[in-house]
Amino acid sequence: MELRQIQYFIEVAKREHVTDAANVMHVAQSAVSRQVFNLEKELGVELFIREGRNVKLTPIGRVFLEHMKEAMQVIDNAKREVEEFLDPERGTIRIGFPSSLANYTLPTVISAFRDRYPQVKFKLVQGTYYYLKDAVVSGEIDIAVLGPVPKEEKKLKSEVLFQERFVALLPANHPLSGNRSISLSQLREDQFVLFPHGFVLRDIVINACKQNGFQPEVSFEGHDIDAIKGLVSAGLGVTLIPEITLIDNRPRSTVKVPVTEPEVTRSVGVVIPKERELLPTEKLFYEFLKDFYSMLGGFSK
Repeated sequence: MELRQIQYFIEVAKREHVTDAANVMHVAQSAVSRQVFNLEKELGVELFIREGRNVKLTPIGRVFLEHMKEAMQVIDNAKREVEEFLDPERGTIRIGFPSSLANYTLPTVISAFRDRYPQVKFKLVQGTYYYLKDAVVSGEIDIAVLGPVPKEEKKLKSEVLFQERFVALLPANHPLSGNRSISLSQLREDQFVLFPHGFVLRDIVINACKQNGFQPEVSFEGHDIDAIKGLVSAGLGVTLIPEITLIDNRPRSTVKVPVTEPEVTRSVGVVIPKERELLPTEKLFYEFLKDFYSMLGGFSK
């Protein structure tokens, strides 16, 4: 079994089309077909069901694909580790983050890190809270910055970097927009703009409202922070979001109002795998990240 065969097999499985896979890999279609055929012959099983120009994995093909993806990850990590062993300040860091940390938190620390280590490269992956936790466990990424910080995870090591508070974002014409602060219960009659089900920021807001005696009416949903802010700006509802997401980025026709009764907060931190070592460059960034926020005194928001 050759490395090239595995690479071609994975690409064909991803595209479900031999020609498309060949185009992506910049090789002849016949070369891809021949390598996949030789792989099937060596294994003694059919990995694909042929349907004209399209292909689909057989049941055993799906099992084989998962193992080969893991094998390629091990090979890629080994190559990176050798490269980074020679020079950790020129390696690549794979890091995941949710949209709520995309505009200020992560760019701030990456910018500071690159001032010190300008040759380091980053592979950034944006995703939901639960996807990012799974991605660290599976090895798709090695570091994720998350809020809230997960606790007592068997396969994850967590480190809290700082606490941040949530604020109310209201349309400028809202009756409470002129208040210096509000209690959460004052929004019980409002329509809310929140993330969809399955997003942890939605859960934080819903739980805070329930603890104050009401179930918020969700009128609209947005899949990222900017979408939610835009819906509030259009006057379609109110929301609670981390205050840090409004630094240098509060939409017009909206007002930020602190929520003091109760104060809604979340922890923000970093997670890494428990069951494997970080590569040298990633370890360099991980330690820098902890020191960075430690020097800022927790950067409490």
